[in-house]
Amino acid sequence: MTETLEALTPREPPALAQAMVLAAGRGERMRPLTDHTPKPLLAVRGQPLMQWPMQALARGGFTRQLINTAWLGEKIPAHFGDQAQWPGLPRVDLSYSHEGLDFGGALETAGGIVRALPHLAEVFWVVAGDVFAPDFVFSAETVQRFAASPFSAHLWLVPNPAHNLGGDFGLSGQGQVINLPKGDSERRFTFSTMALYKRSFFDACGLPAGNPQGIAAPLAPLLRAAMDSDQVSGEVYAGDWADVGTPERLAQLNA
Repeated sequence: MTETLEALTPREPPALAQAMVLAAGRGERMRPLTDHTPKPLLAVRGQPLMQWPMQALARGGFTRQLINTAWLGEKIPAHFGDQAQWPGLPRVDLSYSHEGLDFGGALETAGGIVRALPHLAEVFWVVAGDVFAPDFVFSAETVQRFAASPFSAHLWLVPNPAHNLGGDFGLSGQGQVINLPKGDSERRFTFSTMALYKRSFFDACGLPAGNPQGIAAPLAPLLRAAMDSDQVSGEVYAGDWADVGTPERLAQLNA
């Protein structure tokens, strides 16, 4: 029997994603808005909330993006498909990690990233699909600088918003993100969720790449352990930023 040309032609493996957009959360605090719509698809200024970081990534040339899903996850690929094209921007190729379909629910941030790790580049962006930062610049130069650094993660911190006045982490004068006691709120900033990671950062979580068992794992303990090992750099982002965590914050953005 003669094989077809398609069968004889080796297929190139799919290109690794340069960025991961987190979109798997339930959005409990946004109910009832999220009872029928995933929070990242809620409209902010005329388009889905998660589309803002997706477009900003595309503007910087990061056109291979991976999205994780769980709650009402089928609605996200139904909306965007496998490719997205917006006026004035390059075409974006999309892939998905369907945590809800594979494991019945979201795997938390670290668990979800490790699940997607085999499909992510050696250095990759992570941004939450429910954060609004329309002016943030995703640049190739920033990636190159981080890739050449000794650090395994680089975080963007923001001035503490009203809903997180105590902040999350500190920042040293040498540009390293550090653990500071909660009472030291004047020197602590809030983690914006925007970050660059090297794949090696997730070796410490103890889960194999691909997370085949679907184990849920939070990100914060990994970050704090890496900070204590001087593995996390960072900087302050002073542009517009909002964690769209409640209906009130959503309404303020759309006012």
